[in-house]
Amino acid sequence: MCYALILSTTTGDDLSLNDAKGIKFSRPIPDRLATDALCYPNKWYVGSRTGCSCSFRHLYEPDLGFGVPEDWSPEEASDIEATFAFIRLVRSLIAKGERVDCVDLWEGHGDEPRHPVSMKVHLSSIRDEEFRFIENHHFDFVSGQE
Repeated sequence: MCYALILSTTTGDDLSLNDAKGIKFSRPIPDRLATDALCYPNKWYVGSRTGCSCSFRHLYEPDLGFGVPEDWSPEEASDIEATFAFIRLVRSLIAKGERVDCVDLWEGHGDEPRHPVSMKVHLSSIRDEEFRFIENHHFDFVSGQE
């Protein structure tokens, strides 16, 4: 039972060149993970310090939305930094005119079909420290109020 993050993008760049201590981009996508919700041709599995995608900032309750880390919900500093690294990379790709989306899925639903909820993420409206993944959501990243 783990989170799985899959990113797709229009860039042909090798995203594994952005690997760091808490974040790793790899291809191919494991066969067990569905990529049909993703929009762009270049797909990457996004792993964390634990190998799976669990060690990023995640929410399972979408009503809370984006927000900074709070004392009432402790988070590992390394998970916060890995999430910052992810959103900074997304911002840099969008700034170059590329398109980026990703899905955050919880592996462990057995054979149940998963239909992630679509969500447009307006990067001009959130700060890096507010970004977090939301379970079972498809994020379409845009620079402004598109």
